[in-house]
Amino acid sequence: MQEPAPTPDGQVADAVPDNWVDVYAPAFSRPYLRLSRADRPIGTWLLLIPCWWGLTLSMLYDQQASLHDAWIALGCALGAWLMRGAGCTWNDITDRDFDGKVERTRSRPIPAGQVTVRGAVIWMCIQSLLAFGILLTFNVAAIALGVLALLPVAIYPFAKRFTWWPQVFLGLAFNWGALLAWTAHSGQLDAPAVLLYFAGIAWTLFYDTIYAHQDTEDDALIGIKSTARLFGEKTPSWLRRFLMATVGLMGLAVIFAVKDAASVLALVVALGGPWAMGWHMTWQLRGFDTEDNAKLLQLFRANRDTGMIPLVFFVAALFL
Repeated sequence: MQEPAPTPDGQVADAVPDNWVDVYAPAFSRPYLRLSRADRPIGTWLLLIPCWWGLTLSMLYDQQASLHDAWIALGCALGAWLMRGAGCTWNDITDRDFDGKVERTRSRPIPAGQVTVRGAVIWMCIQSLLAFGILLTFNVAAIALGVLALLPVAIYPFAKRFTWWPQVFLGLAFNWGALLAWTAHSGQLDAPAVLLYFAGIAWTLFYDTIYAHQDTEDDALIGIKSTARLFGEKTPSWLRRFLMATVGLMGLAVIFAVKDAASVLALVVALGGPWAMGWHMTWQLRGFDTEDNAKLLQLFRANRDTGMIPLVFFVAALFL
């Protein structure tokens, strides 16, 4: 396999151009921040946004809000940054042999020799402990959910070795915040949060299948499974199914959360969230092209905006 062109000063191949890590971070910290994907912030957004969905929908559900909810929102943001970093570090530790054989990932810190496995383990533990400290400021039920979240996080890197659906395991891990933030606000887990969680999983299947199409050739060579490889030319049809599941499940979550607690106008506005999100996903479908890796990456990154759309509607409904 032909060696890729070297990246400047150890920059990772798919990093955001002129990202803050490669431009402003001290040189000694860059390999560890790259290990945490701090130079590729989209993953933090994708982990954080379901948390904010869960928090705002929980506030609509019981029509209550307090200053502690502001801390939950901020704590989720800090925790998402830390746990996304810890999860990515764990992923790179377990995938270090695979990453060296894939063009897009061989420039990552461990296969590139920037960070040792021992150093990566220490860095992962530091991030996890800091996140745990934030979790301890929430209620007992949310703390229990936060600890339980470690299970799908631990399993995910191995999923592509034994199933064609590793994106399901990613969805289980990345959308856990919808359950946690809901519970951090209300003190208990309710049905709308579970529906919202499954909507998030369907959304993850949508965007991560798009993302995985960048690596199908290398994945086939080294035996890594993915929904992108499984679906092949039928991917657009599957993406439409995930789109409909996302919109339908989120719509049900909104109905069950809002119908008995808020006004009819609030319900209508909140339902505009999944509707508008569906249109943004439709736009992605129209631009989907398995032969254009740059476009695939662009569409994947666009899902920050996709996820923020329903949040805007949920927040607006809080004031009605």
